[in-house]
Amino acid sequence: MSCPSITFTLWSASWLAGATAPDDVIDAVRAWAPMHLVGAADAEVAMRWELPWPDPTDAGPVTLLQAVRAVTTAVPGAAPTLVLPAAGDVRGLPAGTAFAAAALDAGQGVLVGVPGDPGIGIVPTVEGPDVLRWTVFGVPALPLPTESTGLGEAEYALREAVRDAADALSSMRGGYSAAAGDPRARIAAALADVAHHTTPEGTPPRVLRILDTADQVAAILTVAGESSGRAQSAAGTAARDDTLRPLWAAVRSARTAAVTSCVRAGHIR
Repeated sequence: MSCPSITFTLWSASWLAGATAPDDVIDAVRAWAPMHLVGAADAEVAMRWELPWPDPTDAGPVTLLQAVRAVTTAVPGAAPTLVLPAAGDVRGLPAGTAFAAAALDAGQGVLVGVPGDPGIGIVPTVEGPDVLRWTVFGVPALPLPTESTGLGEAEYALREAVRDAADALSSMRGGYSAAAGDPRARIAAALADVAHHTTPEGTPPRVLRILDTADQVAAILTVAGESSGRAQSAAGTAARDDTLRPLWAAVRSARTAAVTSCVRAGHIR
């Protein structure tokens, strides 16, 4: 599991479907950090959804679930939606909102509600080595669904990305210093770091396969994109970024497609 937003989207969807106990959701989210702080982005959000502000609470995932339940009670049919934005790729974000800016900065977020209706947006950010802060934003109207990548298309794109990422790593390997360590060992360490994060029981095998493959590609791309001790020219940096950008886009699309398919089809039951 690559990020807290994916964990929370999958597990909260399973909880809303009645397939997962609240304690299971809380345990899954807490695996990301020992302490979780949750608070509203402003006083209006705090009053509307009964959230702490200006000081966050350390009740963490419990408060997140209370906020999600409040939205689903106020807006029938509300569900969590994962967003994984990046510069130049803001699909799924409600334009012009504080949530959109925060999610873009964090590279992740969760929307809760029904498209076209008011809801909330949740963004996790690292507050310290052992602390994850979750900020809840008000969203005047959730964006309408965009054309999503199908699982077959996502899986095919990932297979291509695995090959291209390996080629990129091989071509850039000469830029790494010995002190940085063996790239393969660093990739293995990156994968081990996310392997202990779980998915709800009933997650389809194909979805799990796509998420696992996306994690593999992401680990390769992270190592390939890391700077070495040898300075790169501006042209070299630009060429590297041009090579990696579409591969990262494939990873984001695959992860979003996999999670969205679970939530929309109700597979997590």
